[in-house]
Amino acid sequence: MPLGLRNKKKDKSKETSKLVESEAPAQAPAALAPAASASRLQFHTQLAHGSPTGRVEGFGSARELYAKIAEAFRIDPAEIMFCTLNTYKADMDKLLGAQIGLEDFIFAHIKGQQKEVEVLKTDDMLGLTITDNGTGCAFIKRIREGSLMDHTKTVCVGDHIAKINGRNVSDCRHYEVAKMLKDLEKGRMFKLELIEPRKAFEKLEPRSKGGTLPEAKISRGRETLRLRTKGPATVEEMPNEVEEKAIKKVDELLETYMGIRDIELAATMVEAGRDKKNPDEFAVALDEALGDFAFPDEFVFDVWGAIGDAKQGRL
Repeated sequence: MPLGLRNKKKDKSKETSKLVESEAPAQAPAALAPAASASRLQFHTQLAHGSPTGRVEGFGSARELYAKIAEAFRIDPAEIMFCTLNTYKADMDKLLGAQIGLEDFIFAHIKGQQKEVEVLKTDDMLGLTITDNGTGCAFIKRIREGSLMDHTKTVCVGDHIAKINGRNVSDCRHYEVAKMLKDLEKGRMFKLELIEPRKAFEKLEPRSKGGTLPEAKISRGRETLRLRTKGPATVEEMPNEVEEKAIKKVDELLETYMGIRDIELAATMVEAGRDKKNPDEFAVALDEALGDFAFPDEFVFDVWGAIGDAKQGRL
C-alpha cells in the first residue's frame, strides 16, 4: 500500500592538569532545562591520540561541536573524523551520536596516515557498513567477517573513505558512499583512497604510567544533551528502554536496506513515530523531519513495525 511519500531532493576522544579552552563566544541560549541552559553546558575533550584536556560549550549540532573542538586545539574542523564517548579507542560502539550524557568525556579522532588499496570485486556485497560524522566524513563502521573486504587487510574499521576510483567522496553522506560502493561493477578492479585515524606513538616507545590515556569516567546520569541538525540542542532524559530497543532495531534496518549505521538517524525516526497512529502519519512525519532521504515504502513499513514491536514488548 503506497504511503504517499513526497519526492525529496538529496543535498548535497590520564586527563592532564593543563587545560586548553575555546575562546569563542557561546551560541545563543538554547531551550532551558530545569538546571541549566543546554548552550552553557561544558564538556571535557581530548584528541584521541593524546593531548591536553580542553573544554567545549555552546554547540547545538555535531558540526558546531566539531568546530568548537577544532578551535580548542587549533586544528581544522575537517581534520576531525569522528568522536567517541568515554574512550580514546576507535570503538564503534562508543561513537558520538545524537545523545551526549552530561558527564560524558569526548575524544576526537583526527585524520592520520593516507593509504590506497586496489580490489577485484568478486562479490556483489563488499561486506562494509558505512557511517559518517554528520559533517562530511564517511567512514567504515563494520567489516563483515568472511567478506571480500575482510580479506583485504589494508582496509580497517575507522578508515575514512576519501576517494573511490579517483572520485572525491569526502563531502558525501554515508548513504551516498554506500550506494557508490554497491554500484561498482562486479568482476572489475576498483581503487579506494583511505585515511586512517591518527594513532598515539605507543609503538615507538612504551608509555609511562603517568602518560597513559585512561578510559574516562562513564556517566551514570540519565540526562543527555540532544544534538539536532535543525533547531537548538536540548537537555532531556535518555531514551527509555522501549525507545532504546526500537532505535537499535531501526539502526539494524538501516544497515540492511542502505548499508549504513546511524544511531542519530535511527533515534530521529523513532522520535518521529512516537505519537503516530498509523504508517501514513508516520510517513508524513518522516518526510517533514528527514527531507534529504527518499526512503522506500517497504523500509518505512518495517521501521513502523519495529517501533510497534518495541512498544508491545516483542523486541
